[in-house]
Amino acid sequence: MQTSTPPPSPETTSPKSDSIRLLASDIDGTLLNPQFQISDGDLTALRRAHAAGIEIVLVTGRRHTFALPIAKQLGFDLWLISSNGAVTRSLGGETFHRDLMPRQVCLELCGAMQDFRGNTVLTFDKETKGAIVLEHLDDLNTSIRRWLEKNMAFIEFVVPIENALTSDPVQAMFCGSLARMGEALRALDASQMSNRITILRTEYPERDLSMIDVLNTGCSKGHALERWAAHRGFRREQVMAIGDNHNDVEMLEFAGHPVIMGNACAELRGRGWSVTLGNDQCGVAAAVAEVVNV
Repeated sequence: MQTSTPPPSPETTSPKSDSIRLLASDIDGTLLNPQFQISDGDLTALRRAHAAGIEIVLVTGRRHTFALPIAKQLGFDLWLISSNGAVTRSLGGETFHRDLMPRQVCLELCGAMQDFRGNTVLTFDKETKGAIVLEHLDDLNTSIRRWLEKNMAFIEFVVPIENALTSDPVQAMFCGSLARMGEALRALDASQMSNRITILRTEYPERDLSMIDVLNTGCSKGHALERWAAHRGFRREQVMAIGDNHNDVEMLEFAGHPVIMGNACAELRGRGWSVTLGNDQCGVAAAVAEVVNV
């Protein structure tokens, strides 16, 4: 893989201790700065950690395909845990694990959430048109609409949306303003489906944007990271995780060394987790510096 700056040689870096073997980083609000880019300091820090023998894994709510351009910027091979833990796959496309939502459960979910059809997005594990399905764009706010427009090559409009459920989806997602998604959360609670689904929330108050991801029961970033760490032979005490939002909670709870960003949401504060700098100040690099000599 060609990179503009070659990774430093192993001789220039070393772990400060042998405790951290796996470093899991969220993407949006964590690795990406407010301009939705990887800052040079964070990029250099992750390359140094990799050169020091620490495995890097990106753990994101993004679909695998949408996360790939970010992962490829790092300049070394790694694995991606995407869709909030539903898919674990290499940059080269090798799949380690998938945790899809049963089609019948998703059909029932769509029925229970009739009032939010205009806020509903279904995703499927494929890299063709139909990977993202919705009925229309009319009810989606400006922030999520920009995201959808970037993914237009993968979007298919299906009315009613249930007709798209010919196979098990990765997840259902409800997107909208904070107030509208507050209503959606109450509707999900009233549906009495909680024993068959996982509900994860990501919020950006400054953009009045909330995304509710509904996945298979037991599916989360934390479960996927725990599964991957066990596969690689790492104890949780050897895992550092860095995150900023509600959907990172399970991942941070699993990691022996949880770190939250300076820009983290209020829910993550007050738990005794280490706090690094914000994503506008290379917070990932500051966290890495605690475990790697640079």
